[in-house]
Order: sequence, then C-alpha cells, then structure tokens
Amino acid sequence: MPVVTMRQLLDSGVHFGHQTRRWNPKMKRFIFTERNGIYIIDLQQSLSYIDRAYEFIKATVAHGGTVLFVGTKKQAQEAIAEQAMRVGQPYVNQRWLGGMLTNFQTVSKRIQRMKELEEINFEDVAGSGHTKKELLLLQRELTKLENNLGGIRNLTKAPSIIWVVDTKKEHLAIDEAKKLNIPVVAILDTNCDPDEVDFPIPGNDDAIRAVNLLTRVVADAVAEGLIARNNRASGNDAAAVEEPLAEWERELLEGSTAEEAPAAEAPAAEAQATEAPATEEAPAAEEAPAAEGAAEAEKSESK
Repeated sequence: MPVVTMRQLLDSGVHFGHQTRRWNPKMKRFIFTERNGIYIIDLQQSLSYIDRAYEFIKATVAHGGTVLFVGTKKQAQEAIAEQAMRVGQPYVNQRWLGGMLTNFQTVSKRIQRMKELEEINFEDVAGSGHTKKELLLLQRELTKLENNLGGIRNLTKAPSIIWVVDTKKEHLAIDEAKKLNIPVVAILDTNCDPDEVDFPIPGNDDAIRAVNLLTRVVADAVAEGLIARNNRASGNDAAAVEEPLAEWERELLEGSTAEEAPAAEAPAAEAQATEAPATEEAPAAEEAPAAEGAAEAEKSESK
C-alpha cells in the first residue's frame, strides 16, 4: 500500500507552486509545467521523494531517534502541533528562538524555569508567598515560555531529524541543523533552494490542506518507527527470558550426549573383561597341583 496516492496529492493542492516570477531556478527539475502564470510541480517526483523520506524517518525512529516538527507560519501551526503530539514528538509552531539547537544548554535552563513556574498556584495568593503583582508578572512569564518552549518541554538532547514547513521562513532552524549535521526533511516550494535540504519533498507549502497532508505522512512514518522499536524491544525481552537453541546447537548437543553413552558403557565392559580372566585362571591354578601329583605317581611306579 503506497504511503500517499496521487489523488490525495491532487485533492490537497500539493502540485501548485508559486507565480513564475517568484521562483528559484534550482527547482526547475521539479517543475512539470506552467499554467496561468503559476508553476505546476511534478507529482510523480513528489511521490518518490515522499517514499524516500518516509523510509528514512521510519528507520531513524525505529533505532531510537526523535523528529522535531518545525512550522511557525499560520498555515502550519495547527498541523504541526496536532501531528507532533499525536506521535509524542517535540515541535515548534510559534517562534524559533535563536540557538534553540546550537545553544541547547541555555534553552534547557529556560525549560526548567518554565516547569518551576508551572508548580505555582496562581489562584492561592496567600499560600504562594508572592504578592498579586508578582504573581501577575510570573504568570506572564509562564505564558511566554509556554508559547515558545512548550512544544519542546520533553526534549533532552538535539533531535535526530527536523521536519520543516517553508524553508525560507524557517531558515534559522535549517542553519542550526546544518551546523549540527542534523538531517532536514522539508517541503520544497518552487521558490525554495533544494541544496539546503537533505530529504526534499517538492510541494505546496502555503496551502493548509497540502501542509496537513504532508505533515500527517511524516507523523505516520514516526508512528511506524515507534511500533518497530517497541516490537524489537519486546522481542529482546522474550529472548532474554528463554532463548531457543538453533538447529545446529541442538544437533551438537544431541551428538555429545550420544557420545557420552558409549563412553560410559566402555568402562563397564572393560571391568567385565578384567574379571573374566581372574575366574578362568583359578581352575587352572587348581589343576596344576593335581597334574604334578599324577606325574610323580607315574615316576614312582616306573621305578
């Protein structure tokens, strides 16, 4: 089953690019034609690039990676937050703060500050130990921190991948990701630079339906990766409890037990063999004196 169909891309308007006067010549290879002064994106290429990005995201998440969803333009804010929360991934949909990746140590301190403010009961003035004015200022600070950092509250280290809607608007995020060698998966409209993105998806980054569809596809890839990760973890736990022997190991074990059985029988046979001559020598020893007595009798008679 394909990740997404051509009909879904068409219905969502993924094929509509920008006006012909607003374009990047590097995007020429992704353009199918031009209609009424608007470039039309080649959706056949979009499908292949979607599949490529999908497999990369799924494999990365399956091996323990995280995906940071980034989209601060109005058309993307709702989809970014909704799909990221659906699969438990961090997101930024209000404002990209400079150094959010490259200066993560400072950002993590602000996240800790936000969590401390969340523990304050702003309705209990007497029990809070603050005046009304102080509580008002602290509440404003908390609101600001939640808007900017609420989506990355559980992010403890740099993400493995970032998903970007509109590379021109989110150029700060892309620059920081490139400095840290973090792969970038992004929608490329006809006015974007494909050289800035590791896994491009040619498409419309302005239409709400197009952004919703492509962001949902990315979230689906994350979900598949999480399922694969959990299945592998549960499989390892079961193997740790009782690991079945391989066929060659069973054969080797059976062969060793078969060799031990004849080896145990051999000493018993040798013991019987050593006891038999002893019993046979006893009559011979008894017969010897009798034979000697008969010989002496014959000698005396002959004399």
